[in-house]
Order: sequence, then C-alpha cells, then structure tokens
Amino acid sequence: MRVVSISVNGLKQAAENGFFEWMKELDADVVCVQDLLAKAYEFDDEIFHPEGYEAYFIDGENPEDGGVGIYSRHFPKAIMYGFAYEPADRQGRFIQADFDNVSVAAMLAPCALGDDDKQAEKDGFMNAFMEHLQKTLRKRRQFIFCANMQTAHLVTDASSKYHKMEVSGFLPHERAWFDEVFDSLDYIDAFREVNKGKKQYTWWPEWAKGWRKQAGWRTDYQIVTPGLRNAILDGYIDSATRFSDHAPVIMDYDIEM
Repeated sequence: MRVVSISVNGLKQAAENGFFEWMKELDADVVCVQDLLAKAYEFDDEIFHPEGYEAYFIDGENPEDGGVGIYSRHFPKAIMYGFAYEPADRQGRFIQADFDNVSVAAMLAPCALGDDDKQAEKDGFMNAFMEHLQKTLRKRRQFIFCANMQTAHLVTDASSKYHKMEVSGFLPHERAWFDEVFDSLDYIDAFREVNKGKKQYTWWPEWAKGWRKQAGWRTDYQIVTPGLRNAILDGYIDSATRFSDHAPVIMDYDIEM
C-alpha cells in the first residue's frame, strides 16, 4: 500500500502544473492533499477526478484556511469529516477514509508563523488533536495520519538557521508535543522509522529563499499507530517534485486494502 501526503497550496494551481499526471505515474493507493484553498464544489470538474480514483474533500468556511482531501483507488467503507473539534471542523482541517484494515486521514494544522495572534489557535488545535490521538489508541484498527503539522520536531528536522530563532513551528512546547506523541503514546513517525538522514526537509519558507538551498523544515508527517511499526516498508521525500513550497512524502506499507 502506497500512501502519499502533500501540501499543495492550492489544488487548482497544482492541477495546472501536472499534479494529477504525477499522481498517476506514482501509482499511489491513497493520496492525502492539504491546503486546497477553494470550496469543495469548485472541484466538480473532471480534471479533479482522475480515472481510477475516488475523491473526497472538506473545505473551510473561509477557503484561505486550507481544506483537505483524499484520493483513493479503493472505495472506503466510510468517510469521516472532521474529528469533533469545532474550530478545526469549521476550517476544513481533517478528513478520514476507513478501509478494511486501516484508516487514513488527511490533516492540516493552523499556521502561526509570522502571526503571533494565531499561536493560541494553533495550540488549541494541537491539544485537541492530542486528545483525539489518545482516543484513537483505544480503537480496534490501525491509523495513518497524513498531516502538514506546520511544526518541525527535532533539530535534524530543521535547518540550523532556525535553531536559535523564536518562531512558531519550532517553539519548545510545539516540539514537546511530538515528544509526547512518539515517546509517551508510542505513535510512530513513519518516515523517521526508515530514514534517519539529515537535511530531510519537506518545506522551504518563501521568506528564507535567500538564505541557502537547504534552509528547510520537515513539517509534513505520516503519523501511524503502534501496530503498524512492522508494516512500514520504505519511504522518501520527493524533493525534486514541487507543486508548492512543500515536497511530497511517499510511504510504502505492508498493508492489504
């Protein structure tokens, strides 16, 4: 089973730049897309429904909040829109597809970089999602959360340029959130399970473009339940493919759909 997570900063723009041709060539089973930047009804055109894939979207009351979607080669047993946290559900930040042996979710955390007033909103979202992760562990199925978390976890997940900066996305309490998820709750950072290398980034901020080529962060994750640890086969960041300032995260799992 191949699962892709990609933050496109506008699905319409990505489509114009060959996103769906790339998706077909990749032969993915599930593609989780974040940051749609449009209302769901705007994706009724056939260009947004490539042959062989089912498409599901959730938008926000304000399209600029992002919106997320899932493309799947297999019919889900169920689709869940939101995770019962009202602010995130209104902003279209979570959608989940349930299959026989696994559930896959696309998620987009709020961004507070460059806007201190939004940090409380982001922290509220992260706290609510932590509660959701705790509840998820009690369920009798496995989960893959494909998320643009707007945060880098470890020092190896961000260029050294950022290490001494007080910026949202690399604040101590944000990084401690990941410590609790991976160390206390035993969730797995699927990419780091198979790739321990440095300079493995998925996002290059526009305002850092002049610093150097590798001034990036790894903010895009596939967070999986503990029962999937041995099912993680391989994974990589396709840094050569860009439909936005984020690169896709591509993971292969030993899971029958």
